[in-house]
Amino acid sequence: MEFALFCTRVNVVILLLALCSPCKFIQSPMEFGPLNNFLQTSSTASVDFGRINFNFPAAVLRPESPKDISLLLSFLSASSSSKVSVAARGAGHSIHGQAQAQDGIVIEMESLPSAIEIHKKKEEEDEDDGVSYADVSGGVLWIELLEETLKQGLAPRSWTDYLYLSIGGTLSNAGISGQTFKHGPQISNVLQLDVVTGKGELVTCSPTKNSELFNAVLGGLGQFGIITRARILLQDAPQKVKWVRAFYNDFQTFMEDQELLVSMADKVDYVEGFLVLNEKSLHSSSIAFSANLDNLLPHLQPSKIHYCIEFAIHDSSSSSSTVEQVVEEISRMLRYMPTQVYSVEVSYFDFLNRVRLEELSLRKRNMWDVPHPWMNMFVPKQGINDFKDLLMESISAQNFEGLILIYPLLRDKWDTNTSALLPESGGSEKMVYVVGVLRSANPTTCSTKCLNEILRSHNHIAQIAGEERIGARQYLPHHPSPAHWRRHFGRRWDRFAARKARFDPLCLLSPGQGIFPRALPSLKFS
Repeated sequence: MEFALFCTRVNVVILLLALCSPCKFIQSPMEFGPLNNFLQTSSTASVDFGRINFNFPAAVLRPESPKDISLLLSFLSASSSSKVSVAARGAGHSIHGQAQAQDGIVIEMESLPSAIEIHKKKEEEDEDDGVSYADVSGGVLWIELLEETLKQGLAPRSWTDYLYLSIGGTLSNAGISGQTFKHGPQISNVLQLDVVTGKGELVTCSPTKNSELFNAVLGGLGQFGIITRARILLQDAPQKVKWVRAFYNDFQTFMEDQELLVSMADKVDYVEGFLVLNEKSLHSSSIAFSANLDNLLPHLQPSKIHYCIEFAIHDSSSSSSTVEQVVEEISRMLRYMPTQVYSVEVSYFDFLNRVRLEELSLRKRNMWDVPHPWMNMFVPKQGINDFKDLLMESISAQNFEGLILIYPLLRDKWDTNTSALLPESGGSEKMVYVVGVLRSANPTTCSTKCLNEILRSHNHIAQIAGEERIGARQYLPHHPSPAHWRRHFGRRWDRFAARKARFDPLCLLSPGQGIFPRALPSLKFS
């Protein structure tokens, strides 16, 4: 009986929205019968990049405007007895079902109009008088924004490594890559947002207007509102990039040279590092440097872990010295393995879109649409050596498929008013490290049991690393219970919870995160 009432409640919501709005609504299997019929039309709403969790919604909303989203949330928030929850889905690149809504409603953000409006600063305006920016729909992908801004010689300042992610999706987390040390995360490069709150209110917010909502939504894991439009800060785009790789056989030297590079933000535009566990991991990340592999491989000892630093310098005509001179100057300061430094010159677009080549390579090998038990951590500088040792105790370097990233960020580039969370600072410590364990679970060699063992291992690592000795925190976090979430946020939990109570008091939004769960009716079939 209770299950039937729940189904009826969902269908009433769908019916009212269908009558009041031109938006496309895909109803649930509860209304249209067999599950396979539902899968033919809306199966993507239960799948994400992680391919670990598969939670089927009761319905999928494909809005044609932010007002459609506002209508849905206004109706649900006015019905205090409703148990239906709502998740916004961008490019579906979550790992643990964060954008899913079991028995709820998933909003496909890609169906919003792909509006991109670019405002280019006038030549007569100085730095204080104006900036260049783009107003862009929350469902637009970063690759689409890049293509449009480059037509006017502009580009956003901060990126993720992979560009086929939605604007709203990355801003709901932080958005990091090798430019973060210089310009901060993507959430530090936003001027204004349009947001639909959990109460259905359509609000324009900025650092000076409705600032509490603005700060809450940025890095807010989708808990406070759905981003329907963002104003992204732009800068002049270079034509070319000098992309350099240097290899190391000592972890401490590798880390110290990365810290040196991020201290030279006036010269260096991008810094990342990764572990070379085996030849397979090197090949998968070296498509742009494939010509150098034959020379490099004889110098790498098969039983030893090596390390690679990538840095890049934008080729700007305004520079007083040539890019080659800057690279030579920087290289003399680094302590990489003798002769093991390589460089290529690529277009700015190709550099930013570099992971696309790896994606296409993986697709050819049927290794893209596989489970991705990823783990991403922010690790305090004083704990990075212990974290590396903890990680390597749990990983077989010979059998590892994927990539392990390690590179530093600067704390002062992050706005502590946002909801994004870095580990607690150890006094004057200025740096925090990103560690991304980006592994793939090949179904032909890794069974369900194998996948579960990887997930248990990652949970174990995250739990130990989160203790005081290391003090790490998850990025793109996933926790098993609200109690674990409270420990995750620590002293910032009270602010996070207060923002939830203000902007989404019925806890309608982002149920897949599991932070503020809504109790569903018990399912009784008697």
